[in-house]
Amino acid sequence: MQALVLTAPHAFEIGDIPKPEPRENEVLCRVRAIAICGTDAEIIEGTFKGRWPKAYPFTPGHEWSGEVTSAGRVALEYGFVPGTRVAGTSHSGCGYCRMCRTGRYNLCFNYGREDLGHRQYGHYTQGAYAEYVVQTIKSVFKMPDAMPFDVGALCDTASIALHSAKRAGIEPGDVIASVGSGGMGLLVAMCAKALGAARVIVVGGGKRLDRARELGFETVDYHAGDPIATVRELTGGRGADAAVDSAGTADSIRQSIGVLRKGGRVAFTGIPKGPVQIDMQKIVLEELDLLGVRANRNTMEEVIPLIADGRIPAAKLITHHFKLADFDQALRTFNERVDGALKVIVEP
Repeated sequence: MQALVLTAPHAFEIGDIPKPEPRENEVLCRVRAIAICGTDAEIIEGTFKGRWPKAYPFTPGHEWSGEVTSAGRVALEYGFVPGTRVAGTSHSGCGYCRMCRTGRYNLCFNYGREDLGHRQYGHYTQGAYAEYVVQTIKSVFKMPDAMPFDVGALCDTASIALHSAKRAGIEPGDVIASVGSGGMGLLVAMCAKALGAARVIVVGGGKRLDRARELGFETVDYHAGDPIATVRELTGGRGADAAVDSAGTADSIRQSIGVLRKGGRVAFTGIPKGPVQIDMQKIVLEELDLLGVRANRNTMEEVIPLIADGRIPAAKLITHHFKLADFDQALRTFNERVDGALKVIVEP
């Protein structure tokens, strides 16, 4: 089969590799659409070399949808028959450790131990920038027949956005700040609305804020002044009830804390590249809750129907489509935000 193969940091090619075969609890799927994720770009860049991936050659990619072409015995018993339309996600826990047994398989104690059943597809386990992919049925989810494949490829990102919004404890009537105006930041804003937020303020910059306004969100451009002061002005000086940081930069992390009211909550979804200085006096004296987010747990089955019925209009974030053969152009479009690129879809 044709696949994107990384041979070293910055180095990749589209080449022929063997088509994988599913084991008892796995499915072989024809990949119909896969979305480029910011983590993909960093894996290709070599940012996490030695961890993601552990070694080369490697095929990344984890935000995908497609259809089952063959399945192992256990997968068949669970209804994953050929032709089943599915959307994939990255984490498959071992299923036996304390974290897996309590539903937090994204924090599996056996992370990295494929011999004990753990997988993180597209990170250190072979991924989906290919014509076919094999995954366990713990990490694929059935999607409605009416959902287009390109929209199905956004379910993984949307599930992380929903997990982020839930970690931030969003309640009906809340004022929410979504810090970061990329695909994840806008999906967080959509999920906040779906959970009952009264107001959602997107903090970001560039053409992506135009899309945020088109979606009905309030916006704050960090290029135009201090975003913390602006959010406080928009909230009558009080601040936001909760925030989610999807950018993972030193500035966005400080902004996410700074915009909060007393007793506020912030969830951090973006992965910072190094240590960040934060205002501990504010955190302590105002009893702020800071929560980390690791991918998602148990939100794929929640987010798929929300996308299907339009309460999370994820399709509006798709800006570009490319064939797998044109992956270099697709990646450049994503990295350089060509024409305001948000979610860039690759179709093997």
